[in-house]
Amino acid sequence: MAASGTLYTYPENFRAFKALIAAQYSGAKVAVDNSFVFGETNKTDAFLKKFPLGKVPAFETNDGKCIFESNAIAFAVANEQLRGKAAMDQAQIVSWMNFADNEILPASCTWVFPCLGIMQFNKGATERAKEDVKKALSALNSHLLTHTYLVGERITLADITVTCTLLHLYQYVLEASFRKPFQNVNRWFTTMINQPQVKAIIGDFKLCEKMAQFDNKKFAEIQGKLKGGSADKKDKKQEKKQEKKADKPKEVKKEESPAPAPAAKPKDPLDALPNGNFNMDDFKRFYSNNDEEKSVPYFWEKFDKENYSIWYSEYKYAEDLSKIFMTCNLIGGMFQRVDKLRKNAFASVCVFGEDGANNISGVWVWKGHELCFPLSEDWSVDYESYDWKKLDADSPETKKMVDQYFKWVGQDSKGRKFNQGKIFK
Repeated sequence: MAASGTLYTYPENFRAFKALIAAQYSGAKVAVDNSFVFGETNKTDAFLKKFPLGKVPAFETNDGKCIFESNAIAFAVANEQLRGKAAMDQAQIVSWMNFADNEILPASCTWVFPCLGIMQFNKGATERAKEDVKKALSALNSHLLTHTYLVGERITLADITVTCTLLHLYQYVLEASFRKPFQNVNRWFTTMINQPQVKAIIGDFKLCEKMAQFDNKKFAEIQGKLKGGSADKKDKKQEKKQEKKADKPKEVKKEESPAPAPAAKPKDPLDALPNGNFNMDDFKRFYSNNDEEKSVPYFWEKFDKENYSIWYSEYKYAEDLSKIFMTCNLIGGMFQRVDKLRKNAFASVCVFGEDGANNISGVWVWKGHELCFPLSEDWSVDYESYDWKKLDADSPETKKMVDQYFKWVGQDSKGRKFNQGKIFK
């Protein structure tokens, strides 16, 4: 049965579109709280009591149940057709929903957000994102060669979720020449955005005609507004100060010059910290090219505890994890979103357990002695889903843990056996 209730979100949130479109198909009564103000409402005690992370979209059912995460909300307001009737259909739908979050979304944000002026541009990251988009579209294109929809013969949450995740790409950067090789995806996407239930939410959608580019001036203006009000207000305050100094405010001829752009944020905030004598790149090469029996002692031989720290992480919501491949996707998604951290960090993150009873934990090493993720908005998406503990580099327990995680052996704190691992380097 489809759930009805109140959706909290800001306007034009593509993540919220998933639930709103699903409700159009299922008939669920979903009301958007128009009094919600992002950055204010979601920071109140009343909101945080219901949704401790303060993130949106968030959904409260009519009987008082609170649901967070856009895919879960869409599932709650969907009907049987959208969710999948058979267990295998449901599994395939979940696969495509994870595909959208892990294969499309990180690349889309990295490429599109700088073009919108809400994230700093990085040429290398953008080029990698373009290749990741091509890879994802190629996979979709192959599948849609022999399928009308992603799962079965009718629209499901798989189609809705992937469509919503592709909206920014098709709107801002996938110009005709770029999207031309992916004709099956284009056909399917065009079909989806012209469905009455989809158009009721997103309106008339116009495909990208010219690929958007990063504009440093636009970025400076937007960042200025985010940091302390509009540029107009700052200019007026500055004018008043100049008038007072001149003693003849109405007769002073003001020079019209553009406000200096704010200093660009460092690509990696950890670059500002002392380098010490631990060469991260050297260790990564040694680790990659040698057996762990050599690389672990090499780590301790070279490690600089004065300028680097070791941390243990464990995923908070093990009860929500099911399939091993889905758990691995969570790790891969996080690694993509903290890509800029690679220069000054190394991690071995492992999945322990089996299908239906597993969790994620890992050992991280980075420059400095503070938790690094809050230092950059680019890094802050996932870290709050984990418990973090700084380890004592001199303790035998830490040496044992580093040995275990770098070698991918043993059990986690709950006695679950090692299953798979991923290295962040």
